Amino acid sequence: MIAAMTDKKILIINAAVELFAEKGFEGTSIRDIATKANVNIAMINYYFGSKEKLFECMVEQKAAYTKGVLEEIVNDKSLSEIEKIDCIIDSYVSRLFSNRMFHRVIHQEMMLSQRESLQQAIVDVLSPNSFVIKNVIEGGIKKGIFRKVDSALVIATLVGTINQVLLSKKMCNKLLDKDEDYVPYEDAKFKKRISDHLKELLHSYLLKN
Repeated sequence: MIAAMTDKKILIINAAVELFAEKGFEGTSIRDIATKANVNIAMINYYFGSKEKLFECMVEQKAAYTKGVLEEIVNDKSLSEIEKIDCIIDSYVSRLFSNRMFHRVIHQEMMLSQRESLQQAIVDVLSPNSFVIKNVIEGGIKKGIFRKVDSALVIATLVGTINQVLLSKKMCNKLLDKDEDYVPYEDAKFKKRISDHLKELLHSYLLKN
């Protein structure tokens, strides 16, 4: 019964992600989500209580998965600091490409100002994952493996690069000199290109000569 409930909640969350990405938070109603998920409104209210709480639960669910992956990488004693950075890059690129609709929803919400409580919820849930990466960088600095860099801006560079290609297919295709029907996010070679670029960038910036 618990497994079925969990599956149903995930179904509702996935439906909400698609609708929020397409219509925005304000433009999406609980009824829309219920129809998309093929459930009744009462079930959504039972699980989440409100559209705002559903949004927060959506963010928590996605962040929890990423946190688990990051912790597994960080706790792997067989990896050096730079190897951990490489694994984190691969993980982030893969995760954001496969969840680009969720990523778009988060970006849209952070750009708005009318729902400060939701913005704060996003920051509270997602920021711990950034701190995990920051700790890896600062650990490498303390060990003398990495140069003394601004770890916060390294994370901004990492996420910002991925943002640039994820948030606008048209702009991405323009930069890549591709036709309009090209979908970069479904191209395994392009995903690898992004990962390789970020690794090369961070290797040259972090590692001492």
